[in-house]
Amino acid sequence: MRYLATGDARFTIATSYRISPTTVGRIIRETCQAIWVVLKEKRYLEVPCKKDEWIQIASEFNERWNFPNCLGAIDGKHIVIQAPARSGSMYFNYKKTFSIVLMAVCNAKYEFTLVDIGDAGRQSDGGVYNNSTLGNVIDNNKLDFPEESPINGYNQDIHFPYVFVADEAFALKNIYDETISKIRIDIRYS
Repeated sequence: MRYLATGDARFTIATSYRISPTTVGRIIRETCQAIWVVLKEKRYLEVPCKKDEWIQIASEFNERWNFPNCLGAIDGKHIVIQAPARSGSMYFNYKKTFSIVLMAVCNAKYEFTLVDIGDAGRQSDGGVYNNSTLGNVIDNNKLDFPEESPINGYNQDIHFPYVFVADEAFALKNIYDETISKIRIDIRYS
């Protein structure tokens, strides 16, 4: 736990407890695995993957934040690390530290719904998103997002897409029109 709480070097921890750094590494791995199992058992790490679950999240965003059709807030966070051996500048970021990136989507209650952890800190949030599994499943609609729908209080003939809110580091994309855009490009160049 000391390693997770402080980021202390394995060698320092090993010296403090008079055990080998290899043993410290095994203990860290087993501890992380145990934490992961408990979080999954208590349902803290469940990915919404049905339309009804996403609609419930969007409903909470609308009730709590007055933001209809929002499926989550997405952002990245640099987690400071010690530079891995022979990694060069791979983990060196714009803040002049070494880091890995935690990319996450949160619901209206600030709870993680999707995470992608471990990309090299040298990349921007947008670059991490584009290269991540998280970005791939969102962009390719692999989580069964709901179809466009009307918003209460507006013309019910107009359908609005469900969205993720993010800062300017993330490119604007519309997964609903991607197929139409590809067809337009093919027609133009035929």
